[in-house]
Amino acid sequence: MLVTVGRIGRAHGIKGEVGLDVRTDEPDRRFADGATLVTDTKPPRTLTVESSRWHSGRLLVKFVESPDRTAAEQLRNLVLQAEIAEDERPEDPEEYYDRELIGLSVRTTDGEQAGEVIDVVHLPSQDLLEIRRPAGNAVLVPLVEQLVPKIDLDEKYVLVADRPGLLDPEGAEVTPTEPGDS
Repeated sequence: MLVTVGRIGRAHGIKGEVGLDVRTDEPDRRFADGATLVTDTKPPRTLTVESSRWHSGRLLVKFVESPDRTAAEQLRNLVLQAEIAEDERPEDPEEYYDRELIGLSVRTTDGEQAGEVIDVVHLPSQDLLEIRRPAGNAVLVPLVEQLVPKIDLDEKYVLVADRPGLLDPEGAEVTPTEPGDS
């Protein structure tokens, strides 16, 4: 099974390194020397990590297939995927692969059926669960413990602590910010 682990950014320097937008919680494992990754292109390309290092908070990777800056620039914006076993789990028990969350039913802490997880959206600041509500609309819920206190893979559900406007944006409370606002 292929799992997205990053997106290649701009070239760094003249020796073929590229910056990465990391999309894995295990970058040291996925971008270790000798690791092979495939691109999401048709046909897919295989890239082998020659070396990787952190520089100013950004992961820089040198692939065997990009010996210089010109070759590295040709890789820009490619999505990288790693082959993982179907039953593999992240090392941290509080982490999940997207494929494990998609399709889980969503319940509120009050016991109400609230929908189904249809996607996991990765943003720089946090991840979001995209949830299809029973009415057919979709909402985004930040994947933080205060709002998603429990994920039960065995029972196949996600527990969401509903707040005004979270699962029903139309029902959000509007609070005036200045006297006289309505």
